[in-house]
Amino acid sequence: MSTQTKVAVLVAGSWGTALAAVLADNGHQVSLWTRNGEQADEINQSRTNRKYLGDAILPLGITAGSELFEVLEGAAAVVFVAPSAAMREVARAARPHIAPDALIIHATKGFETGSLKRMTTVLSEELERSESELVVLSGPSHAEEVVRRLPTTVVVASADQQRAEAAQDLFINNDFRVYTNPDMMGVEVAGAIKNIIALGAGLSDGLGFGDNAKAALITRGLAEIGRLGDAMGANMLTFAGLAGVGDLIVTCTSTHSRNWRAGSMLAKGMTVDEMLAKMGMVVEGVRTTRAAYELASRYEVRMPITEQLYQVLFGGKSPKLAVEELMGRIRTHEIEEVAKVWTDPS
Repeated sequence: MSTQTKVAVLVAGSWGTALAAVLADNGHQVSLWTRNGEQADEINQSRTNRKYLGDAILPLGITAGSELFEVLEGAAAVVFVAPSAAMREVARAARPHIAPDALIIHATKGFETGSLKRMTTVLSEELERSESELVVLSGPSHAEEVVRRLPTTVVVASADQQRAEAAQDLFINNDFRVYTNPDMMGVEVAGAIKNIIALGAGLSDGLGFGDNAKAALITRGLAEIGRLGDAMGANMLTFAGLAGVGDLIVTCTSTHSRNWRAGSMLAKGMTVDEMLAKMGMVVEGVRTTRAAYELASRYEVRMPITEQLYQVLFGGKSPKLAVEELMGRIRTHEIEEVAKVWTDPS
């Protein structure tokens, strides 16, 4: 791609706006889509997106608009950052306006409710492109820090090396380092499931269970991500990287994390509806918990943290009882294969 490229970013939430800022810092012409005309006016006139990013000043290279055809016209790359529940609708509406040779990237972490499909699959279906033509961006990255140009490192994954490297070239700069990875499945599974574990970490912290409990929860959460990812065909090495353990750490330990905050609110007695109303933003971990619970059943894998969170969110279970049951589970081996070593030394 040329040094200066028109890039369309859909939509103007916190993460979409932060990525738009990275692209504008790199000299690209960035067109940012929002359904809300007032939000577009604020971005264009005040250079802020206060609902999502407070007082952060956005680069001049960003132009916001509420008409999809205008935002997408002439775009050489399109970055989808719609919530998982809206991804199919946004992709369907965008498709007629996307150039056939445009680079397609998505940066949404979650599964589609009902179908349990990854966002890459949803985009593939709606845009009528093979999954191998798409790129996913993920990794440990809070929008609040990215927009302040604090050092951040992410990963872009695609089955097509040239497309992965094209996405890398679009985003990489001194503050925003980008690695490539061919394992789209692993990157997407890790990015989705870590939000569930972050909800659990927020519950644990909100209940005052301390750092020891949270460290155990994060570690066992990584094991759950690995079990589901392995069953779905991911490369296990991906879970030791940025999209796996890296994103898990930052989402489970930072007050910037919506999912951690959501779990903490639930621990303090809020209902799910009260928590979501107070957050005022999408909490992907809530939807993902339902999807992962169903995926665990489909692939016949054990996901005890996910199961307990599902009971808290959708079964009325007390957060305290859920965390206590997780910590008091029947004794087992940390590494599942160890039983085979002891029982069959050969």
